[in-house]
Amino acid sequence: MSSSIKSTALEPDKSLDGEALTLVQRFGRAIPVYGLVMLTVALALLFSLLLPDTFPTLFNLRAILSDKSVIALLALAATIPMITGKIDLTVGYGIVLWHILVISLQTRFSVPWPLAVLIVLACAALFGVLNGLLVELVQIDSFIATLGTGTVIYALAMWHSGGRQVVGDLPEGFVGLAGGSLLGLPIAAFYVLAVSVTLWLVTEFTPLGRALYVIGANPKAAQLNGISVRKHVMGAFVASGLLSGFAGVLLASRLQIGQASVGLEFLLPALVGAFLGSTTIRPGRVNVWGTLVGVAILAIGISGIQQFGGAFYVEPLFNGLTLLVSIGIAGYAQQRRNLSIKRRIAERQLASDPSATPSTLPLNSLTAIASLASLASTTKPTEISR
Repeated sequence: MSSSIKSTALEPDKSLDGEALTLVQRFGRAIPVYGLVMLTVALALLFSLLLPDTFPTLFNLRAILSDKSVIALLALAATIPMITGKIDLTVGYGIVLWHILVISLQTRFSVPWPLAVLIVLACAALFGVLNGLLVELVQIDSFIATLGTGTVIYALAMWHSGGRQVVGDLPEGFVGLAGGSLLGLPIAAFYVLAVSVTLWLVTEFTPLGRALYVIGANPKAAQLNGISVRKHVMGAFVASGLLSGFAGVLLASRLQIGQASVGLEFLLPALVGAFLGSTTIRPGRVNVWGTLVGVAILAIGISGIQQFGGAFYVEPLFNGLTLLVSIGIAGYAQQRRNLSIKRRIAERQLASDPSATPSTLPLNSLTAIASLASLASTTKPTEISR
């Protein structure tokens, strides 16, 4: 069983797409790239027109940014191992323990809040190391490994809290971590922005980020090219653990109570945001800005629906349907693009060697021509095969 996620390591050769001659062709090629962004803007405009008194307000913007910042951080945490083709379910389970632990260290054991935060981050990083060891050394599928460790973390949270709320007086400095504001907006939103910019720079402009994408596309090829797959994958899990630990600290600062029943509901929207991220900006490739767009469309959609009086089950329903529809559309668009690329490769080969006959072309070229002919219904595939 494998739950690996494929991502494109290398930039596609744009010359294989050919030149878009008409505005319609250009628009059609932009849809897979910016379709989700356009849908996000369209949803915001639609709800602004339908709910002019409540939706397009600063209060609503602050509420969305404050509520979804933790989910955005968890989605970014899930994005890091996804780049290497792995999945980390502990981002959802871990936040349950981390937000309880950082509060109980202060209220029960009188640990200063900066030290409590450092302890929680260290514990989260250690669980990242454990996940990396299970995936790379023991060779357990990442879905199974992180499901197991995530369940253990959740059990530890229930044992530590005894199933009861963890409450107490918290220092103002700790409360201000998530309760402050900057430029009239929740400060948590600026944490998300800082983390996003950092991840974007690392993944797009450094050899480390390039190595992660190569591992995600083809681990064996990465190994043959001298990239340490084990070290990079373990590092990705550690980074994911650290970021989920930070999200737990922010959640504790915002709620000011610890409760084992809080946190698990963040797992699905965080994973949905990360999956949606692979369908936009750089379709077929998990990317940072795409993840933020995925979280934004969920936040805007759910906020609008709730203001219309949506029932309690609307949020998970919207998350699930959005995931299925978006990935389905992206997959169809990717298949059409791959077919177009194969057709152009075959055309180039025929143009470079006019004496070549279909029987001398590589098998993939014949398949491309046959598929195209089948779709266009202009030539029978059997005639080309001859």
